[in-house]
Amino acid sequence: MFLNRVCCLRGVLRSRNILAPSSSRYSAPKNRVISSVVRFPPAAHQLVPPIGQRPDEGFQISDESIQKYLENIRLEYYALKVSDQLDKKDIKRMALLSHVVEMYEQRRIIMDNLKSLQEMSSEKDEDMLQLMREEKEAYINILRKLDGEIMDGILSMDDEEDFNALILEVAAGVGGQEAMLFTRELFDMYCGFIEYKGWETEVLETENTELGGIRHASIVVRGRDAYRYLKFEAGVHRVQRVPTTEKSARIHTSTATVSVIPRPDEFHIELKDKDLKIETKRASGAGGQHVNTTDSAVRILHIPTGIAVECQTDRSQIKNREIAKQKLLAKLTQQELESKFNASQSLKKSQVGCSLRNEKIRTYNYNQDRITDHRVEGGTTHNLKAFLEGGSQLEDMIAKLQAMHRKKQLMDIITSSLETK
Repeated sequence: MFLNRVCCLRGVLRSRNILAPSSSRYSAPKNRVISSVVRFPPAAHQLVPPIGQRPDEGFQISDESIQKYLENIRLEYYALKVSDQLDKKDIKRMALLSHVVEMYEQRRIIMDNLKSLQEMSSEKDEDMLQLMREEKEAYINILRKLDGEIMDGILSMDDEEDFNALILEVAAGVGGQEAMLFTRELFDMYCGFIEYKGWETEVLETENTELGGIRHASIVVRGRDAYRYLKFEAGVHRVQRVPTTEKSARIHTSTATVSVIPRPDEFHIELKDKDLKIETKRASGAGGQHVNTTDSAVRILHIPTGIAVECQTDRSQIKNREIAKQKLLAKLTQQELESKFNASQSLKKSQVGCSLRNEKIRTYNYNQDRITDHRVEGGTTHNLKAFLEGGSQLEDMIAKLQAMHRKKQLMDIITSSLETK
């Protein structure tokens, strides 16, 4: 029975790339000297070294609360599987549970096999002891992989973050023209990051300044895991540098705000003509001959909510009307989602605060060529130019924030689930 289990184990190990396909793995040379005897821990102690503990989480699958949670979802999965009446929600839930339950069942089998090894600890044959030692080591390697997959699987069941689209907004905060120039740099950084990740974008609005800055811009981002990455960028970003217009070389502090609003796939708002009051007027400001000569500017009022938007971006009134409708849709979507996701406090307001200089999540210090994220330990990096390109350096920073967030997120999921049982 033991040798049969070893043969099966070797097949599993090769399929998981843990064991190389070498026939000498389990055959010791004749002159091999076994210098020590396998010592299994007493039954009352843990059978294996800490498994499932990851540097970004600091706890183990063997923790009582996690074990209780996994057993609950296992029972829930099999109850759904044998049910004759499943609605669309039940089918979706069963699909979410299936991967974690499969990994958990494999883990239970491995733990049973380790227990069998424990019961055979009195074996005297040295060759058999060596086989047992190697089998135990192999099981531990499998457990480490399984526990990582289980952790990831639990996090993937967090429906609250299952969004394939979002609205990303950047707006100038404190600091006048310098804040608007910095907002432009942040906007370009995110556009670079979106291209780096291969996501799709749709520009809803950009309000540019004469000096090349941005007062406000909003875009729709669509892509796998886009929200899981970009949600960590929401908040007040602070820049410390000498503005190009500053003659005395004094360092100024300015801010820009970023908000990230999730957009569910099934979410849709319909603009009805009877709810819109559309007005046209002559464009104003810089812009060439069409300014103050044609009624190209458009203002749309959404009567039920009182929300109004304006657009004079294009020379064409028809084009401005379409852009204004997109802006209105974005505002209505944001309003509806804020109400849906946080009834007591606006999601956007909770992200961006009041744009004050001391309400920052990240500082960009040009004098020291330094970027510091104030939410995570070890959140300082250098090379501003590379960071603002929106490539791997920004991804590395977000990865640190994700790692910090994982433990709290996982424990929140487990705790809230156990409390409802």
